[in-house]
Amino acid sequence: MSEQVSITTLPSGLTVLTERMERVETVSFGAYVGAGTRHETAAENGVAHFLEHMAFKGTTTRSAVDIAEAIENVGGHINAYTSREQTAYYVKLLKEDLPLGADIIGDILCNSTFEPDEVERERGVILQEIGQANDTPDDIVFDHFQSAAYPSQPMGRPVLGTEQIIRGMKREALHGFMQAHYTPENMVIAASGNLRHEDVVALAERHFASLPRAERAAPMPSDYMGGEYREMRDLDQAHIVLGFDSPAYGSEDYYPAMLLSTVLGGGMSSRLFQEIREKRGLVYSIYSFTSPAQDGGLFGIYAGTGESEAAELMPVTLEELAKVQQQVSEAELARARAQLKAGLLMSLESTGSRCEQLARQWQIFGRVIPVAETVRKIEAVTVDDVRAAGAKIFRQKPTLASIGPVGQVPKFSSIIDRLAA
Repeated sequence: MSEQVSITTLPSGLTVLTERMERVETVSFGAYVGAGTRHETAAENGVAHFLEHMAFKGTTTRSAVDIAEAIENVGGHINAYTSREQTAYYVKLLKEDLPLGADIIGDILCNSTFEPDEVERERGVILQEIGQANDTPDDIVFDHFQSAAYPSQPMGRPVLGTEQIIRGMKREALHGFMQAHYTPENMVIAASGNLRHEDVVALAERHFASLPRAERAAPMPSDYMGGEYREMRDLDQAHIVLGFDSPAYGSEDYYPAMLLSTVLGGGMSSRLFQEIREKRGLVYSIYSFTSPAQDGGLFGIYAGTGESEAAELMPVTLEELAKVQQQVSEAELARARAQLKAGLLMSLESTGSRCEQLARQWQIFGRVIPVAETVRKIEAVTVDDVRAAGAKIFRQKPTLASIGPVGQVPKFSSIIDRLAA
């Protein structure tokens, strides 16, 4: 991949990354801002996400309808997302429509007006989104898991913010966050597809010239604490997330942790799925995941189970965590490697995935990592590395979040005792 990647840093500090894919007819183009939930103060929690919504609500030259119609008139797609460390705005279009896409992304990031009526309208939309999340236990349980892992920290706050904060958020807070964080040094322009690098650079120079300048403030370091959130609700299922502190991007334990997660709960052949769903029938859904960040991360296991099954689920899960520290077969590791490599290589067939990878790698590592290098690192992980990762991760203080009929979920103290045994 790296042989086709071109990189230019403009005098303003804005970095432009492109990857040419000659055999496709499309282009993905995006602006990736190194600002998200962890860059907010407690009083403005949710401002990054609110701002992402407002960017599509009108500029000095386009209304919200104009923005939507301009992209859809040429059959393109425009979207955005906010995470804890990043906000992204991106389009996918036919190759000949790249100038339009760059114009619109630049317009919404440099010329948004935040009209008071639109702010109020979008406030209502976000409050509806918060309400929907609260009504979706298999969604909101992850917010509570994050909060219990990082209590009273930016990394533990919800991306959507809270109803109280969103109701009181002023237009000035949106503008202030944009002025502080949407700066050239804190943004990456990435594009992938049938394009020429010099064309993308020219578009970036033209449409992102008026980005504000501000000193970049470092976010508060994440400090994993661990803990429990338990909420009794009248539901058919108990939704449970058990997790631990996990390696950050760039850690030497990053790939062993990823392979550990795949062996443990990364598909239908994984240990948790086979033992807990297939053999015992305790759950409909169970899987494990890693959620890395720049200076930390979380390893988690999600399960949805019935009230009576919850009592048996946790001991069996903890038993599997103990077993994986003792023995991992070469066949299991080979299967896990194949899953990770296939996922990586399949993603390269998408211009959108490639575009996002370019930006994420640059913002995290300050370079674009060749696919061959990633494959080598996956291949280099041994069964001993996976076992050691399990021993390091699963012997720490856990985090437990549960929602629903959770009276049969074992006490947090007993889970801690079992992990230490």
